[in-house]
Amino acid sequence: MEEGYQNRTAFIKGAKDIAKEVKRQASKKVGRSVDRVTDEYSKRSYSRFEEDDDDEYPVQGSQDGGYYRGDSQAANDDEGGHSDSTEGHDEDDEIYEGEYQGIPRADSGKGSLAGGPGSVGAGAQQFRDIGASEAERRKDQEELAQQYETILQECGHGKFQWTLYFVLGLALMADGVEIFVVGFVLPSAEKDMCLSEPNKSMLGLIVYFGMMVGAFLWGALADRIGRRQSLLISLSINSIFSFFSSFVQGYSTFLFCRLLSGVGIGGSIPIVFSFYSEFLAQEKRGEHLSWLCMFWMIGGIYASAMAWAIIPHYGWSFQMGSAYQFHSWRVFVLVCAFPSVAAIAALSAMPESPRFYLENGKHDEGWMILKQVHDTNMRAKGHPEKVFSVTTIKTVKQIDELVDTGTDTPVWKRYRLKIRSLSQQIRNNILACFSPEYKRTTFMLMAVWFTMSFSYYGLTVWFPDMIKYIQKQEYDAKTKTFTKERMEHVTFNFTLENQVHRQGYFFNDKFLNMKMKSMVFEDSVFEECYFEDITSTHSVFRNCTFIASLFYNTDLFKYRFVDCKLVNSTFLHNKEGCMLDFSDDFNNAYMIYFVNFLGTLAVLPGNIVSALLMDKIGRLRMLAGSSVISCVSCFFLMFGNSESGMIALLCLFGGISIASWNALDVITVELYPSDKRTTAFGFLNALCKLAAVLGISIFQSFVGITKALPILFAAGALAAGSFLATKLPETRGQVLQ
Repeated sequence: MEEGYQNRTAFIKGAKDIAKEVKRQASKKVGRSVDRVTDEYSKRSYSRFEEDDDDEYPVQGSQDGGYYRGDSQAANDDEGGHSDSTEGHDEDDEIYEGEYQGIPRADSGKGSLAGGPGSVGAGAQQFRDIGASEAERRKDQEELAQQYETILQECGHGKFQWTLYFVLGLALMADGVEIFVVGFVLPSAEKDMCLSEPNKSMLGLIVYFGMMVGAFLWGALADRIGRRQSLLISLSINSIFSFFSSFVQGYSTFLFCRLLSGVGIGGSIPIVFSFYSEFLAQEKRGEHLSWLCMFWMIGGIYASAMAWAIIPHYGWSFQMGSAYQFHSWRVFVLVCAFPSVAAIAALSAMPESPRFYLENGKHDEGWMILKQVHDTNMRAKGHPEKVFSVTTIKTVKQIDELVDTGTDTPVWKRYRLKIRSLSQQIRNNILACFSPEYKRTTFMLMAVWFTMSFSYYGLTVWFPDMIKYIQKQEYDAKTKTFTKERMEHVTFNFTLENQVHRQGYFFNDKFLNMKMKSMVFEDSVFEECYFEDITSTHSVFRNCTFIASLFYNTDLFKYRFVDCKLVNSTFLHNKEGCMLDFSDDFNNAYMIYFVNFLGTLAVLPGNIVSALLMDKIGRLRMLAGSSVISCVSCFFLMFGNSESGMIALLCLFGGISIASWNALDVITVELYPSDKRTTAFGFLNALCKLAAVLGISIFQSFVGITKALPILFAAGALAAGSFLATKLPETRGQVLQ
């Protein structure tokens, strides 16, 4: 019996060796179908021994009894996870025409080569050592990075990249518009919605909170479900709630819509830069990512121009009764959603990042897109005869997969399990950014992002507030004061502006169809006076007495009367709600919109310089150098005591600091591998928005008190950021991880 066992064992071993040799030689000629033939041959070679002595001499192998099935998978694994779906053979070993055209078939078998759910060895995957799997995955990623760079060199830089440049530029433009929308509509919205000071500040900050959540959420999802899909979803949310915010009337509803609009647009920056970088070769990456930053500036210019052209035209409005009013600032909010809608339409025609597909074991999809890039560029350059020479591309072996719950599981349970699995994968991705390999880089970038955002957003919001404060001081200096005047039987049918009346006496006077702008009445008496069609702005009555007076169709509400006495006075048909100031606000609008227009336009020289020098002097020199110069420029703010001086300093600071932002975006993209890139970028961008909220809140509290502290805060933060930036690794000349 022992001798028979040895003979059978020797026979099985010999059959196995023969089958492996046949398989190795044949696979070079005919592809995957040979695997199945040789596997079948191996099974038949010793199946009779298994049938005769299955209980006495069990054959060790996989759970389904296929010993060489597992060995076949090991042979595939030895090939490094390559997919040969473009070799030209289908399931029956016949030529599949679509493969030479780059069209993948549904049963391409890439799961078995990438370790996915369809893998032959998927049942044994759970028994593999996790550390060894991670090491193998990192090795695959390194090999893919080198091969991917070579493929991009073959694809060239041309029509496809420039088309994608404008498409993603629209998404980045939408982000720039979102930053300016609330600041431009706030002066009108605060009157239209009767906003108090705390409510005004919350409306200004709510977008940043939304963008903070959106950057973190969509950045993490883009590494799991894809760049294109995440960007489409985020832009759709932004468009929908921007549209709704234009029509809603209540303050709380408007606040909610702007919050969700910010959540949507928050994903644009981390996804756009990661997405575009994965189509750029090494020598083009720094320059063209810097050119992409120009669309943020274009968004600011678009918002400034539209606000200037629309908001001051108060006639562009309609109302339905007294409950629903649609003023010109709402038209502006609606127009600001156009870039996001245009980005969605354009992005629908663009493909997913091929690097994302290859990182997730999807060889066919990644190969097709790279072939599309190559063919598009070659046709545009007049070389349509050039053939894409790549046949197989390295794919990264997958470790974690969504759980297959089967068809019998209820739909809600399946989605719950998928969401739970996806959340776990996102959590692991975030924690990986703080692993020993990336911990130092992540903390250094966190410090640089925070300091730059704190100073930049704090100062850029503080500048306009300081200009408004200077304007207010100049305006108050022109205030006319009247004391103990006596006006009897006088008809006022003209504008009263910027006056203070103390201890006056008004008898039988008529105030008809007029505007009161910044008027103050103190300790005055109004007897038998008639007020009709009055529109007031920043006007107030303090400690005044009204005797037998009539108010008809006015916006003189209760809060206009401070410690006043009304004796036998009547209010008829009061205007409902807070009314917009329909008086001459053109000069104020001119200053607000024109200042922001100049500030964003001043970014253009800095963008051009950074794009041209990014690949020549390196990312770190650009980042640290621009931060140092921005720090020095802060001190010139001490000498800005006029409107023109503050505007010039705003333009100087914006033009210098943009170079450091461009360098920071590029270096953040290049320091993380593809499967963690948008997650890390989204996390850092969320931290950026948090720093912006803190900077704006702190800097605004010093308006009208002192200029020294905000300037010192900003300069100190920029100095710290420039020092920490020098400790980051230089990424110029490196392949994209």
